[in-house]
Amino acid sequence: MRLKSVQIKHFKHVLDSTLVDIHEDITCLVGKNESGKSTFLEALRRLKPAQGDVKFDSSKHYPAWLEKRHRREAQSSGGDLEKSKPITATFVLDPLDIQAVSNVLGNDVLISEFFEISRFYNNGYHYSLQVNECRALSNFLDKFDLSIQLEALKSSKTIDALRVEITKLLTIDELVEEVQPISDGIDDVFPRGQSLSRIAWNILFPRVPSFFYFSDYSRLPSTLRIRDLLESDESHLSDDQQTALSLLRLAGSDDEYLLDPDYETRKRELENVANEISQDVLKYWTTNNDLRVMIDITQKTEQRLDGQHAVHDEMYIRIYDNRHMLSLQFDERSSGFQWFFSFLAAFSRYESDNSPLIILLDEPALGLHAKAQKDFLRFIEERLAKRCQVIYTTHSPFMVQPDHLERARLVEDKGRDIGSVTTSDVLTTDRDTLFPLQAALGYDIAQHLFIAKDNLVVEGPSDFLFMQTISSHLFDNGREGLNSRWAIMPLGGADVIPAFVALLGNHLDVTVVVDARKEGHQKLSGLAKAGFLAEKRIITIGEIANTKIADIEDLFDKDDYVALYNTAFDKKIKAADLKGTDPIVQQIARAEGVARYDHNAPAEVLLRERANRVANLSSATLDAFEALFKRINATLS
Repeated sequence: MRLKSVQIKHFKHVLDSTLVDIHEDITCLVGKNESGKSTFLEALRRLKPAQGDVKFDSSKHYPAWLEKRHRREAQSSGGDLEKSKPITATFVLDPLDIQAVSNVLGNDVLISEFFEISRFYNNGYHYSLQVNECRALSNFLDKFDLSIQLEALKSSKTIDALRVEITKLLTIDELVEEVQPISDGIDDVFPRGQSLSRIAWNILFPRVPSFFYFSDYSRLPSTLRIRDLLESDESHLSDDQQTALSLLRLAGSDDEYLLDPDYETRKRELENVANEISQDVLKYWTTNNDLRVMIDITQKTEQRLDGQHAVHDEMYIRIYDNRHMLSLQFDERSSGFQWFFSFLAAFSRYESDNSPLIILLDEPALGLHAKAQKDFLRFIEERLAKRCQVIYTTHSPFMVQPDHLERARLVEDKGRDIGSVTTSDVLTTDRDTLFPLQAALGYDIAQHLFIAKDNLVVEGPSDFLFMQTISSHLFDNGREGLNSRWAIMPLGGADVIPAFVALLGNHLDVTVVVDARKEGHQKLSGLAKAGFLAEKRIITIGEIANTKIADIEDLFDKDDYVALYNTAFDKKIKAADLKGTDPIVQQIARAEGVARYDHNAPAEVLLRERANRVANLSSATLDAFEALFKRINATLS
């Protein structure tokens, strides 16, 4: 099953996170320090932790300034603060989950594919499952060849009602032989004291993904005691000890070999571990490919309190750097390398099994150089997301993927009265919170600016989002989109474009797409005459829309664009309400009685909901954008 959404309430400084949609593969929580990103992961981890005995504790986790008052209020009304739900998650069942229920209860018992789970502060669970009890009874009775005398059983609406009818029929001697198998079977399928939804819950809960949480506190120690780790209760290990245990179990390490009294046997097994993890490190650690993991073992003798001596097998981790011809103890390497190595070790225990899992990474790769952070993003895409969903937090622009902004969720602390909230709506977020996204986009543009040969300059973010999103859809359907050679650069307005062309037009191949307006185009035409820009490389939207004055929004069929506008601003205007022949953005502003509205908001809706929105665009809209892309591609030399 897949995690669809999460809501956190009254956990640390989160009063109500709001309902947070989780992306189907990777979700990136972006925010400032102390904004609530880590708190979000800590609450989610406790829904069903993969490692450690991690639980909710109201005395530690309930918002401190509210706990006493809320506890008194709950008691005075006959309630219990421990029954409040700090975490609620909605999952989408996949066909295998549904089949698991069908194997026990028969087909079509689950009414919905959505499955909601909450956990209380007392660490009990609450679940919400929609089930069809009549269908379950019908499936059960269909297993038996009922005689005419038993057909009445099919009229039972509930499990308890069916039991009553069976009990009555067992008093009739001539029916006992036929009824007894049904009586025996009903308790096997429908155990007494359990509702049908509880039975379905018992089937589905083992299939609910566990949450594997990794933070800087999970970093591997450089020295660890082998026997103590292998013989300890896993649920009581700290995060760093959990990582160490994962390292011991890497590459199929066998406890018998690691605890073998023969030094050579133990040494060989640990070398196998070192070789396995060295290969992983070098594949994704491109900063230095001359590193090698070295693991050694020794025995340390300690005097116990009773005066006796104890001998401990200890494992030491060192990293040999062939570039500089020296080895260093693991905790003397850079903090970034320690983090990366530790995560690979911790994740190794989950990569090879099929247990359902969701990975939570708290500020991953924070100590890594920008290039190494890019390597780690590649690791997330190629290894982690192929295995399961990944949710990670960051405030680094290099950990934000500018071509996947739909994965970003913004986390902001709005003060004591509101608390930390999480949203995908950039319109409600402050500038500091947005900075990593803006910086990621800016860096991406800068990279294209100085590296790409063919540059497509557009006026603003809405042009960029509309063109990129619809181009991808056209390509997916075998039509012509923007050529992959183009690097799209939104410059923030038509007034900026002439300056950009004047500065760099002689050094780069640039095509410009601007709205069809007379004002401002004289400078571009002048630059073209001066040789900074070929005349054919100035494209106006009016050429495509076949009108003198047009914006990129006029390439949309009116109904298509109005639908985006209504969603963006929670409006209910109709295309028929718009009057005039001027651009649609002016028609809408006039109908709404405003001078102007944010043109980026409808574009963000198209990007955020592109799976459904783009597929529902009319043929007129798609034809118009395809014509624009053909015109743009024709300027390539």
